[in-house]
Parts: sequence; C-alpha cells; structure tokens
Amino acid sequence: MTQMVEKGNVPSDYFEAALENGELVMAPCCACGNRLDDDYFCEQCHRACRCRLVLCRDADTLDRVRQYIRKSSQFSGLTARLA
Repeated sequence: MTQMVEKGNVPSDYFEAALENGELVMAPCCACGNRLDDDYFCEQCHRACRCRLVLCRDADTLDRVRQYIRKSSQFSGLTARLA
C-alpha cells in the first residue's frame, strides 16, 4: 500500500534565528534536525539543503526577521514563524 503524505506536512530545511546582543543570528539546519555548515550539505542525509523557513526563538526575533523580509531582497524568498 502506498503511503500518502500531505504537502503541508513535509518537513523542510530551516534557519534557527535568535537575537544575541541585539544582532540577528541565524543557523542553517536540515529538515532532519542536523546543523549545516556553510556549504548547506547535510552529512546525515547526504543531500544539499535549501533553507526557506526561519524558525524564530521569540517574538522580538520574529519581528526583526519580518522587517528584513520586507526590506531586503536577500530575505524576500524566506518565510518566518515562531519555533
């Protein structure tokens, strides 16, 4: 029997975001939960990851990320939500 997966429930690669000393710090993570290096390659899954979701530690971080999404073309392809 084939297992059906709903499109909205598929895990995605993401950034973990937090404010540290007033600065936004983002760490890339694979959908499996493994932290990624600068090349965004997951050693555990053996695949190149594409982070498009930003999981924010708190509301202040979420507000800052949303400001960047609105104002910066480098952030325009991202979505953000609370972790």
